[in-house]
Amino acid sequence: MSNFFIAGTDIGVGKTYVSCCLLRDLKQRGIPAGAFKPICCGDRAEARLLRDAIGISDSLEQINPLYLRACADPAIAAGLERKEVSLPVLVDAYRQMNARYSPVLVDSMGGWETPLAKGISMADLAVQLQLPVILVVKNQRGAAALATMTVRAIRERGLECRAIILNHIGEEWDTASVTNRQLIEDCTGVPVVAELIHGQEDIDSECVLGY
Repeated sequence: MSNFFIAGTDIGVGKTYVSCCLLRDLKQRGIPAGAFKPICCGDRAEARLLRDAIGISDSLEQINPLYLRACADPAIAAGLERKEVSLPVLVDAYRQMNARYSPVLVDSMGGWETPLAKGISMADLAVQLQLPVILVVKNQRGAAALATMTVRAIRERGLECRAIILNHIGEEWDTASVTNRQLIEDCTGVPVVAELIHGQEDIDSECVLGY
């Protein structure tokens, strides 16, 4: 079973929400999946949500090896605490998680190029992990442009964007949110495998992940 890197077009698009939906469905199907949140800034609420979704007993430090207290991009938060963001350390923590669980969903932070340190971004971590990417897109006006730019950036890094998930965060719908699915598929060539409505907590993990 392939592991996946859950990326987003921006912050606040629902990456952790989608990851939790997938993990709960995997658990219900009896698949011993693991969750990995390489970096948390501000608090560890998202790491706790992931742990609760899959029902594993691992410590937060195992799920989330780097916790920075400042609510800012990691490059800033790490500087304030005089901590180093080390890609080898994060990769090693991921491998330890993968030694215990399969598959592992890596819930990234922020957008594709969120800066982690000088000259290092979240995309660099994705390259180190060499995982297929599932892209979470907030279903709103302009989503197609953001999805197209991010898919292009993923491919330029030599990685595969396997699937896109549209996440409708608000209750209201407009012309853009109704038509985004087809437009995004036409613009990116990547299938939109799920379209979550506001408040939806169930998702077919087999349809999304392929197993």
